[in-house]
Formats: sequence, structure tokens, C-alpha cells
Amino acid sequence: APNQATDALLFFLHGGGWVHGNLDTHDNLCRHLAQITGARVLSVEYQKAPENPWPTAVNDVLRAYEDAMHRLPELGLNDPVIAVAGDSAGGKLATVLARKLADRAIRQPAAQLLIYPSADSPREVGSRTLFADGFLLTDEGIRIYKDCYIPADQDQCHPDISPLYAEDLHQLPPAIVVTAGFDPLRDEGRDYARKMQQAGVAVQWIEYPGLVHGFANILCSQSARDAVNDMGSALRDLMRCHSAG
Repeated sequence: APNQATDALLFFLHGGGWVHGNLDTHDNLCRHLAQITGARVLSVEYQKAPENPWPTAVNDVLRAYEDAMHRLPELGLNDPVIAVAGDSAGGKLATVLARKLADRAIRQPAAQLLIYPSADSPREVGSRTLFADGFLLTDEGIRIYKDCYIPADQDQCHPDISPLYAEDLHQLPPAIVVTAGFDPLRDEGRDYARKMQQAGVAVQWIEYPGLVHGFANILCSQSARDAVNDMGSALRDLMRCHSAG
């Protein structure tokens, strides 16, 4: 929780290719976002592949969200503005979660913060090849994560695997989509932001041209810290706008 908490909740899903990462690996980022936004941050763990492939993680975060909505007073919240957020694999889980919640009789998130999200699993062109090696996240790493997470007989264009192929994006809440200039996932993040806009979703797309995938976890870098401050401020303003409206 921040030093001066508001009635706001950030439901955060960590990245790590659905294979690794945990609450500890993203603790600094979550604390930083809490201080910037004034929101309480609920960082959620989920079961990992390959032992627990898709759709286990999706089901885990959906259950966690539903449980959190029944425990708002325990979290010190009354009538909170809620945002779903995540980085990389967690960014994909966050936007899939928001879309699946839209048809449920449950308190809806008012905003999304998608930090260099994975959005198009079959993609192997553009930034995937341009930055295939030497920029922290590699094409080989992406292939390994994908093979661990997605069952071999599963269509990779399923909207819960590749949100870019979803047809009901108009139901999504306003989004902040963050991309990095030297990221193999850059183009699919750009395309997902564009497709949400075309569906009528209010989208703020922010690209940091000099940064690499995973920068939000490298807060010892001033440029990365500045970027996290920037995206956190944008989310704070978006949540305040919803609260005022």
C-alpha cells in the first residue's frame, strides 16, 4: 500500500513468460506503482507452465479477481476504482482478464495498464526478427516460453492466447499500452493498441524508443525509472478521471 492510499486498487499480474517470475521479482515495481498512483496494489501469483499450461494461469487470475472483489473491506477499500495491469506475459493475462470480466456480473476494472504485452503468439515477423537476439528478450526465449505455455494441439490464435485476434475488444476499459523501442514484442503491442482504438476503446499508447523489454524491472536505470514514473502518472490520472466522472 502507498503512504497515502486512495480508494483505488491496482490488480497486478507479473511477467516471466508464464514459466518464471513471482511476487518477489516484481515487488519493487509494484511498490513503485503504489507510490505513484496512490492505489493499493494486489500482486497476484498464478500457476506456471510447463507443469500447468494454458488455460491454467487465465483461470487462476480470474478466480483471484473474483475473490478480491469479495474481500474489498479486508483490503481497506470501500468503493474503489480498479485497474488491471501486468508486464509482458502478465500484460496479456491482464487484458484477457478484462475481456472475460466484461460479461460477468462483477465490479469491472476501469482501466488497463499493459506494459510491453504479448498479444500475438503466432507472430514471427517485424520486431520479432529485427530484435531477435541481443536485446535481453530473445526470439529463442519467446519460442521456449510459447512451447511451455501453449499445448501443442491448441490454436495459437485463440483470443485468450493471442488477444490481437479477439473480436469483442469494444468491451474493454480504457487502456495505457507501453512498448519499448528495442523489444521483439514491440510491434504486437503497437498493433494491439491500434486494434483496441479501432474497436472504440480509449487508448493511450506510450513508446520508449531507447529501452528494451523488461525495463520496468530495471529501476536502477534512470531512464527506466523515469519511464515507470511516466506510465504510473498516466495511470493515476486515468483512474482519477474515472473516479471524478
